[in-house]
Amino acid sequence: MTILKRFATMLAAAMLAVCAAPALAQAQAKQPNIVFIMGDDIGWMQPSIYHQGVMVGETPNIDRIGKEGAKFMTYYAEQSCTAGRNAFFTGMHPLRTGMIPPQLPGSPSWLRPGTPALSKFLLDLGYTTGEFGKNHLGDHFEALPTSHGFQEFWGYLYHLDAMQGVSFVDINKTPQVQGIAPPCKNTAITGLSEVPGAIDPKTGTCLTPPRPVIWCKSSDGTQKNTT
Repeated sequence: MTILKRFATMLAAAMLAVCAAPALAQAQAKQPNIVFIMGDDIGWMQPSIYHQGVMVGETPNIDRIGKEGAKFMTYYAEQSCTAGRNAFFTGMHPLRTGMIPPQLPGSPSWLRPGTPALSKFLLDLGYTTGEFGKNHLGDHFEALPTSHGFQEFWGYLYHLDAMQGVSFVDINKTPQVQGIAPPCKNTAITGLSEVPGAIDPKTGTCLTPPRPVIWCKSSDGTQKNTT
């Protein structure tokens, strides 16, 4: 091979490498969508992808997710919904955050500001984040999902029996005043038009909504910009 041909070959290879670099960078920049589904009060053997016909009930959509993605066979579950959500959301043992039993309105423990959160890490990586459904990590304004890295939250803060104390009709004094550990008086929070009965931190202790669902948004997943 002559020097001229060798130079032409090297130049062509270099040009191919330069052309391929943007395509490679673009492929690396395209991040996969992440959908995490957490269910309450189900046993590990209840989705049919795990019970393999031994138990009753079929979950074809969940099975398809497992077959097309990953199926975990080694895991550990916490003893309550709050503890399990805390562990997944923060990566910390519930003892470190004090969030072990299920949260009730006015609970003295909630997800504190500055606690590590999976949603914050995803937000920093360029993801758009959202949580939909049950949260159960505290009812203070600073514990809302939109204060911990989620840009949108549509759901409720407790398990169904705790909201409005529907299982404890005898201790509900009025629709606004509840007798559940401790009593909460509902007053409006400016900016949360979807939750007219939420608790103002200056006059109350918690965000006990008068109806099951609340909707919050935050452009950057911080409490400051939550509306």
